Amino acid sequence: MQTFTQTLSHPIELLRTRRSLKPVELAGPGPSPAELDTLLTIASRVPDHGKLTPWRFIVFEGEARLKAGAAIAKAFVAKYPESKPEQIDYERQRLARAPLVVAVVSRAAPHVKIPEWEQVLSSGAAAMSLVIAAHALGFAATWITEWYAYDRSVLDALGLAPSEKITGFVHVGRPAQVPEDRPRPALADIVTRFR
Repeated sequence: MQTFTQTLSHPIELLRTRRSLKPVELAGPGPSPAELDTLLTIASRVPDHGKLTPWRFIVFEGEARLKAGAAIAKAFVAKYPESKPEQIDYERQRLARAPLVVAVVSRAAPHVKIPEWEQVLSSGAAAMSLVIAAHALGFAATWITEWYAYDRSVLDALGLAPSEKITGFVHVGRPAQVPEDRPRPALADIVTRFR
């Protein structure tokens, strides 16, 4: 019987089988330090018009996931002061659901030559490359934002500059089981040919 990682030996098969898992479906152990370096190196090898590096990464591992979660919980209570303790605890665990979370931060900014939109796309490409690299190493990953990616108090607590935005939080772990695919759009519904 083929294992999940054995099916990923060919690049096309790797891309064909990539899919997201819910963060709670990601088990440990997470990537080793060397594997994490590989993931981040691959994530940084994306199209980058003008070599601006319009993105950066924040790594959340171990107790740092709960420290960041405390900032998320604090912001949640500020928005919803009548929150129940279990709701607050749920928010505190947001970045602790997977063994590793990497925030991809967009540093896109106005530039005399490079459109800001291209910089944003480069940041998205970095997030997607991180997801694919995780899959290639036998991990699973999901790229999500959720409400706290847009909350200024959370962004400040995570060390983002006022001009920076979260492209996504990429949760990485080991799939507890071989993930089932979901329906994908038929090419006839999404492809047109210019004539």
